[in-house]
Amino acid sequence: MLIPLGALSGRLVLDWDGTVTEVDSLHVVLLQFGDVGVYERAEGDLGRTMTLHEVIGLEFSTVRTPLQEVAAWLVDNVRVRPGFHELVDRYRPLVVSSGFHELIEPILAREAVDVELRANRLDPRLDGWRVEWRDEDVCPVCGEPCKRALVASNGPFVYVGDGYSDRCVALAADRVFARDGLADYLDEQGVPYERFGTLLDVAAALS
Repeated sequence: MLIPLGALSGRLVLDWDGTVTEVDSLHVVLLQFGDVGVYERAEGDLGRTMTLHEVIGLEFSTVRTPLQEVAAWLVDNVRVRPGFHELVDRYRPLVVSSGFHELIEPILAREAVDVELRANRLDPRLDGWRVEWRDEDVCPVCGEPCKRALVASNGPFVYVGDGYSDRCVALAADRVFARDGLADYLDEQGVPYERFGTLLDVAAALS
């Protein structure tokens, strides 16, 4: 579905963690329920000796808390950025995440929001959670499984993101809104983007 976005026609695509949410909910889960030492070492190796899938898989293998308890903690502690509801009501965005349906859907339910969501799945074993990946096809551009093919194969799009998992897909977007690590990366690459603080900034820019 193509929705007019200012001077563009395309789909609005949102990252979830750190973009829709005010904090990266994957990181806070790991800090609250996982092994912090493993988390810190893996984050340091991301993009150097380990792929994103390898990092996420290793980090979440240290989580042994029942899924229902973790999801309830997230509902109590994670907030969405101002402007999310406005973007949903106006543009019906696609949310694409390197996180998990099981951790995202409870927050969407709390917000009474229905969006198209593409994310990974969890097998939350008590001896360590296992990741069930949405896809493991290697991207010919970045050399890792990433969001680009899933999004870019469906025509023009506007992308809103903040982190490592958003780099490759952002390079394929017709228009990019970025913050934090993604903004730093695009600065390094000399790629134009629009910086945002809250999603109200994105909604205003697209009107």
